[in-house]
Amino acid sequence: MTSTSVESAATPVISPVLAEVVRSGFVEGRHRGSLVLLAADGSVELAMGDVTAPVFPRSANKPMQAAAVLRAGLDLAGERLALTAASHSGEVFHRDLVQKMLAERGLTAADLQCPPDLPLDAVEAETYLAAGAVRDRVTMNCSGKHTSMLAVCELNGWPTDSYLDPQHPLQRLILQVVEEAAGERVAAVGTDGCGAPLMAISLTGLARAFRHFVLAPEGSAERRVADAMRAHPEYVAGTRRPDTWLMREIPGALSKMGAEAVQAFALPDGRALAFKVDDGGIRALGPVLARALRLAGVEDDVLTRVGRAPLLGGAAEVGEIRAAF
Repeated sequence: MTSTSVESAATPVISPVLAEVVRSGFVEGRHRGSLVLLAADGSVELAMGDVTAPVFPRSANKPMQAAAVLRAGLDLAGERLALTAASHSGEVFHRDLVQKMLAERGLTAADLQCPPDLPLDAVEAETYLAAGAVRDRVTMNCSGKHTSMLAVCELNGWPTDSYLDPQHPLQRLILQVVEEAAGERVAAVGTDGCGAPLMAISLTGLARAFRHFVLAPEGSAERRVADAMRAHPEYVAGTRRPDTWLMREIPGALSKMGAEAVQAFALPDGRALAFKVDDGGIRALGPVLARALRLAGVEDDVLTRVGRAPLLGGAAEVGEIRAAF
C-alpha cells in the first residue's frame, strides 16, 4: 500500500516583505503582503506575492458601491457623491453633510444600520470627546454610504429594513458592478465592519476596477464617481489623510484605502496598483504606497509626506517604517 501526503496541497504561500520596522538602526519587525502594478495598457508590470488570490478589499470597494447607487437611479454629484464613496474622518463638515443628506430624504440617524462610532481621525476624535459627544451612527466613517443606500432604496420602493442583506436588490446590483469593474467573479461575500456585504476579489481585480473607473466614459456611473472623488477628496477621507493628499496633489489620481491595510490607486492614463499588508498593519500602508507609486513612475513631493512613518522613543524620533522592495 502506498501512502499519499497532503502536505503539498496545504503548503502555505509566504508573502514577501513589503515593509520593515526599524528602531535605532535595528530591524525589529516586518510586514509581509502582496502587491500588483498595472501598466497603462492594463498588463501586469509587477506582481509581488499572490495577486490572484481573493482578498476582502474592505472600503476600497466603496467606489463600486457608489456606482451601483447611481445605476439604481439616485441623482448624486459633487460632495454628496464623494461622501457616498467615503471612509470619512468624522470631521464636522462630514457629519454636517450626512445630517443634511438624511434630512433631505426624511431620514434620521436612527434609520442607519451602520454601528455608532467615534471619528476615524484621531485628532478629531479627541476634540469630539472633549466636547462631551458620544459614539454616533452619523460619525461612523461609512455613514455617507449608508445614507445613500437608504435613499436609493426608498427611491425604488425597495425594503429599507433589509438593505444590508446580500440578497437585497441593491446588494445584488453592487455585486454585479464589482464583478464588471474587476473583470472577475466575486469569490466570497462577507460582512464589512459597517455591516454591509463585502465582496472578495483579487488584488489584480481591484487594480483593474480602479483602472476601469478612471478610464470609463464621461457621464457613466463609474466616471461620475471617480470625478466626484477627485474633485472633493476631503469628503472621501479627511483633511489629514493620505488619500486626500494624493488626489489633491497628483492630477487625475484616484485613491482609496481600506481597513486591514488595503490600498487601491489609479492614474488617468490607466496605470493602477493594489496591495494588501497581510497582518493588517495600517502603519505600513504609507511607506508601501509611496514606494509603489515611485515604481509606477510617479514623482511628486507628496510621496515624501505619504511615505513618512516615524517611530518614537520617548518624545524623540528613533526610527521609521520603510518600504523593503
